[in-house]
Amino acid sequence: MNFVLHGHSVSNGITIGHAHLVSSARLEVAHYNIPADDVPGEVARLDQAFEKVRAELTEVAQQIPTNAPAEFAAFVDLHTMILNDSALSVEPRQLIAETLCNAEWALVSQMERLVAQFEAIDDPYLRERKADIQQVVERVLKALLGHPGTAPQDLSAEGELIVVAHDLSPADMLLFKEHAFGGFVTDLGGVTSHTAILARSLGIPAIVGLHHARQMIREGDLLIVDGVQGVLIVDPDASVLAEYRLRQSAFDLERRKLKRLRSTPAKTLEGTPIELFANIELPRDMAQVLESGAQGIGLFRSEFLFMNRRQLPSEDEQFEAYREVVLAMEGKPVTIRTLDLGADKALQSTADAPAPMPNPALGLRAIRYCLAEPKMFLAQLRAILRASHYGNVRILVPMLAHIHEIDQTLALIRQARTTLQQAQVPHAPDVPVGGMIEIPAAALALPMFMRRLDFLSIGTNDLIQYTLAIDRTDDAVAHLYDPLHPAVLQLVANVILRAKRADVPVAVCGEMAGDPLLTRLLLGMGLTNFSMHPAQLLEIKDRVLKTSLPEATLLAARVLRSNDSQRTRELLRKLNA
Repeated sequence: MNFVLHGHSVSNGITIGHAHLVSSARLEVAHYNIPADDVPGEVARLDQAFEKVRAELTEVAQQIPTNAPAEFAAFVDLHTMILNDSALSVEPRQLIAETLCNAEWALVSQMERLVAQFEAIDDPYLRERKADIQQVVERVLKALLGHPGTAPQDLSAEGELIVVAHDLSPADMLLFKEHAFGGFVTDLGGVTSHTAILARSLGIPAIVGLHHARQMIREGDLLIVDGVQGVLIVDPDASVLAEYRLRQSAFDLERRKLKRLRSTPAKTLEGTPIELFANIELPRDMAQVLESGAQGIGLFRSEFLFMNRRQLPSEDEQFEAYREVVLAMEGKPVTIRTLDLGADKALQSTADAPAPMPNPALGLRAIRYCLAEPKMFLAQLRAILRASHYGNVRILVPMLAHIHEIDQTLALIRQARTTLQQAQVPHAPDVPVGGMIEIPAAALALPMFMRRLDFLSIGTNDLIQYTLAIDRTDDAVAHLYDPLHPAVLQLVANVILRAKRADVPVAVCGEMAGDPLLTRLLLGMGLTNFSMHPAQLLEIKDRVLKTSLPEATLLAARVLRSNDSQRTRELLRKLNA
């Protein structure tokens, strides 16, 4: 039976393929009793699942690249050791025999006992090893429930796999960047959560906030992900499938046409030059950046170097990653944002990870966390400064709200530079330092920031979140997240205007910069530097090339004078006509 689900589109496009279910198998475990005669068969089923996972881990170990960090092999070895430990592999078998319960329930019950024991350990590193136990159990449960531990290799004639999940963390999305999936759909999530941002960076259709998709969809179901309308169609009939194949072809044709603009200078109809920069998470994103024709890197989200690993990256490892990007840009600007950990971007459970906070979005995140961990911060600053020797590097500081945060950051940069000078390590003598304007306090107290910083970058995602008191990861309030709210538009416009009057370079690097419906509005506000994911850049360039700046300026002024959201949207439609 075919049916349709509606959610929030986070990445345009249309893809047709088969469902690959990804979720916490622990949520699906049922408890039921078995006859005594069935105990040997249930134990055998558990043993088979353990053997299957051992084979999976062996295969993973064999596929680790020779140049991969040592943590990769250590991670696999640790999970293999946990899998073979009698506390996990033997105790559940006894529970099956003693309580006549199913294998899944016995395994989860034993896991909960082990986790409770680890939580009682004083040492924070050992205490957090409970996460490894949970991950190993998750693999065994998936084998018991018939879920593949890795993506199937026998792709259908459609040639695409579509990930279906209850929720995905940014760390999950980072791992999925390694695979050629055709699309993503999740029950939870907001359109500007970091998970959604990463999905957008893949340049494939994605929908969040579907609520019950994971429960209703089966492994292998034929799906149509309409990332334009935010619609998921499950098991479409022949006529719907044919219609969407035509739409997909038309959409792909438009994308191919946009590629012709790669080397075309970005400028308005009157000839005003506009800078279009790219946002990246990891050095491997550079192929897409170069293909898009970006004029620089406006935002290198360095925190993703720290995720999905057991130990923090060393200074040398960070330096190599930064240098790789700088060299690839061949003298074009590369803006490296210092660590923006916190909220939904968390370190894996390690001794270095910050303790859980009651409200992570308002807690010890971004620059607050870095200043609380000066040793870690100094290592990153030295790595960035070392990379500056190889090109045009700029440092961007996230989530600034107080003058003392800027002063402390600048002092640590001086300390890092002094250390490099004493060690005679080459680095650029003067690296520009900028600040993210993403907290209303920073936008309202702009002069004190401009006196100390070389440039500004407006992070519209968090600016909207903090201005409207909307958790951007929560789909329950996603409808209230509004970049066209008068307060948001006034803050963005005022920052652009005041920065230009003070002759301080200003960019927008949030999701507003990559939204073609807002391009002319931002141009009309006076913005000349946009930074977005490479997949969005050519569409934004196309919109810039077709924009009359005087007309955009006139209509943008009318939008800013409007306090009626419906009137604002009418004016925006006129602006984009």
